[in-house]
Amino acid sequence: MTLPQPVTPDPPRRIGRPLMTQSWLELAFLHWEVDPAAVARLLPEGTVPDLFDGAAYVGLVPFRMHRIGWLGLPGLPYLGSFPETNVRLYSVDGEGRRGVVFRSLDASRLVPVLAARIGFRLPYVWSRMRIRAEGGTVAYRSSRRWPGPRGARCRIAVRAGAPLAEPSALEHFLTARWGLHTAAAGGLRFIPNAHPRWPLHRAELLECEEDLVAAAGLETSGAPVSVLYSPGVPVRFGPPER
Repeated sequence: MTLPQPVTPDPPRRIGRPLMTQSWLELAFLHWEVDPAAVARLLPEGTVPDLFDGAAYVGLVPFRMHRIGWLGLPGLPYLGSFPETNVRLYSVDGEGRRGVVFRSLDASRLVPVLAARIGFRLPYVWSRMRIRAEGGTVAYRSSRRWPGPRGARCRIAVRAGAPLAEPSALEHFLTARWGLHTAAAGGLRFIPNAHPRWPLHRAELLECEEDLVAAAGLETSGAPVSVLYSPGVPVRFGPPER
């Protein structure tokens, strides 16, 4: 197995003609340390847990998806824009490519959910969701509809602090991810992405009531070890790679 590629705050490659474009806005990054063995059981064949100082992490990331577009066409204002909440793990494959593995992706638009489940074999689920920003606080709400577990929910509120001039090594590790791993078409696929360097803020966690991480098959205890906020970035995805 090739050594993992370096963690870099900027994308390691340029994506020319993109397969897909979108923007991720008003993101909260919540992370807990979890058992590496538990993570390993949930990753697709051909990947292993990507560890930081021997520790594995699970991320809960609510945000606003904005204007998904295909093959360079303008992004869709309605079907391509919606709240989303991800439960994600950190992976590395035999080529050394670091990425994320999604355990669930809650979204409030049924058509994109069906398209992502069928086209990319990603575990999207249809949920009731809303995001409200007021007075420096951003609140995220979701309740799962289909396919389940029905009623799995998330209630998060954060208050963003000052911008981070230089994120820590762990903060780069948890956010600077330039692709995703997924099992599709009989094998492992890596879908690369590129976007500007994250504008990150440390954030105060005002509320956190959720069972999405447990529904994804992982146990956590206590408060998250890392809470960050970002106003967002535009993103370009390249075609899947073997």
